[in-house]
Amino acid sequence: MIIRDATAADWPGIWDCVRPTIEAGDAFTWDTDTPEESARELTFQDRAYVAEEDGEILGTASCYPNREGNGAHVASANFFVAAHAQGRGVGRALGERVIAQARADGFRMIQLNAVAETNVGAVALYRKLGFSILTTIPEAFRHPTAGYVGLHVMTLPLS
Repeated sequence: MIIRDATAADWPGIWDCVRPTIEAGDAFTWDTDTPEESARELTFQDRAYVAEEDGEILGTASCYPNREGNGAHVASANFFVAAHAQGRGVGRALGERVIAQARADGFRMIQLNAVAETNVGAVALYRKLGFSILTTIPEAFRHPTAGYVGLHVMTLPLS
């Protein structure tokens, strides 16, 4: 598996990773019917990466300033791993790449704004990568089966 910068030609494979997660509505705050073009714009808004193995996109990540202006020194990120590739280290490899590049780009922190507390695999991975839960916003996420659950704001200092 390699982690590399994403290109426009990768979009079909990226969309195959992103679409099922968005449509499931159980991990991301994006609308479950987010149009493909909107998802593409969100993915490629700054830096985007793919995890690739034998020509197949297994996952994707994007990293971007969390805010503009005086808040632009804090990064944020999104991660998607194809269902069939979960548990194979794809998320960890993407996370390590995002952290290293955010540090190299001069960001002072990464802030994950909305991690559903029911997304226990992602929460555990982010903790292993060094993130901590800054706060949990009660009932801020409407999970399709668990109802209203908390959203974690998770941070990782880089400096």
